[in-house]
Order: sequence, then C-alpha cells, then structure tokens
Amino acid sequence: MRFKPSIRVAFASVVIVLISSAVGFRASVSALNLYLRKDSVPLRESLDTIPMKLGRWKRVGTDSRLGEAMVESLGTRFYLDRHYAIDGNPTNGVMTLHIAYYTGMIDAIPHVPERCWGAAGLVMISQPSTRDVQLDRSKWDLVSGPKSLATGSIYPSATVVDPVTRREETVFLPIGETEMSVTVFQDEANPQFRLVGGYLFIANARFTSSPNVVKTYAFDLSSRYSYYCKVQCSMLVKESDQPIEKWTELTADLLSELLPTLMRRLPDWTVIEASKSKE
Repeated sequence: MRFKPSIRVAFASVVIVLISSAVGFRASVSALNLYLRKDSVPLRESLDTIPMKLGRWKRVGTDSRLGEAMVESLGTRFYLDRHYAIDGNPTNGVMTLHIAYYTGMIDAIPHVPERCWGAAGLVMISQPSTRDVQLDRSKWDLVSGPKSLATGSIYPSATVVDPVTRREETVFLPIGETEMSVTVFQDEANPQFRLVGGYLFIANARFTSSPNVVKTYAFDLSSRYSYYCKVQCSMLVKESDQPIEKWTELTADLLSELLPTLMRRLPDWTVIEASKSKE
C-alpha cells in the first residue's frame, strides 16, 4: 500500500518532531544537572552488624531470613529482621525490629507493611495514624554539625562506640521529627492482645512517616544519589495495657539506642552533600 505524498510528509514531520523532542529533553536534563535515575549509595556496613545489645534491649533468638518470594515483595535484599526484649527476657515483651534499605531506584512509592499484617490473618482495628515518638536526645550535639543543603537545618550528631574496638566515632543523624505511622491489629486467636506496628523512613538523611514524602525527599531531581531506609517496630501488647501508649514508650526507648548505630551503617549524607556543593 502506498500512502499519499501529503501523508508521508506528515508522518516524516511527526518522526522528526519526536526525535527532536527526545534529543532536546536529554539536552535539557543534562544542562540542568537533573537526574532521573539515581546512582546507588552503598551501605557503610551490613545491617546485620547492628549490635545485638542496644541499651537495655538484647536480641532474642536468631535473625529471621525471608524466602525469595518475600524478598521479591520487599524489593530489596538489604534488610534486617530481629527480635529484641528488655534484658533479653521475652516475658518483658518482644519487639520485632525490621529495617529495609533501598538505593539506586527510579521514582517509586515504598512498600508499607499494613497489607502484610492483614494478609497474616490479623484484623485492623484502627486506621493508620501518625504518632510522635519522642527519642532521648540528651546525648546528641544539636549545634555543631554541618547544615543540610536541602533544609538549612543543622544535622544533629552523636557518638558511637564500637563494641569490639571501643573506638569512638561521630555520626550525623537525620533532620526532622521522629513521627511514625502506627496501626493496631487484633489476632482473633488471641483477643486479649493487640499487635501495634509502626514505621518511619529515613530518606536522604531526613525523617518522614509518609511513603509519598519519601518520593519528595529521595527522588529530588537535582540529586545524583538517593537512598531511603524503612525502620519498623511491632509488638504484641495486652489490650489492658493501653497498647498504643505502651508501644510508643518502648519504641522510643529502643529507637533512641538504635538510631546512632543505624546511621553509622547508612551512607553519610553530609559527605555526599559536600561533594555535590563542589560540582
């Protein structure tokens, strides 16, 4: 079949416009130093090197390993599933800590756990809500750190002591408030207990409890690098013990001990920002 000359000319014009647009788009992205796909930022240390003792919390049992289907659903192989209890005694209540690390990805909404808990046969009895989890900042230096390029705020810092070498190291902590998205579930087989689970994200060294805000923080087009880390705590609490209040108190205690050592393993964003400012 032969098309009329006018149709061939129109088709050729459309092709030329599309090619020109693609070339122009690439040129504009390059000229403006925009990054649509982020380069990976490796962990400084594996997540499973997080100490088995965090303050008064001690590991219970062994770290859980997910099957291939679960890893695929999670979307990363960099994760930690570990149980902690005060003094290592399960009768004090067991807190399940889950950490997952993501980097080198195209714009995406992070995986959230509500669907997984529901799929496990638990019944949601409260919609996800934001809860302010007040960490102990008494040992943090709030005034001496570098400023965040994104916010202009000073990065808090803390001292981490290596449990083996006893060497001290200063680490910089994320910007923002430690709010967590919290949901309460009931196990119909154990109606006297509630499963309280909550999570937050650390995205390019900034806190958020919102998966949508992670996109804003971690997929800033002006940044060549990107990472985000989900930190999730869940615990069975007796219904008579005011489950959300009890969970908030214990989670704040655990995360106060965890955060500095976790940031020792995540990328040092202050170094990345310093290199960016020199470009």
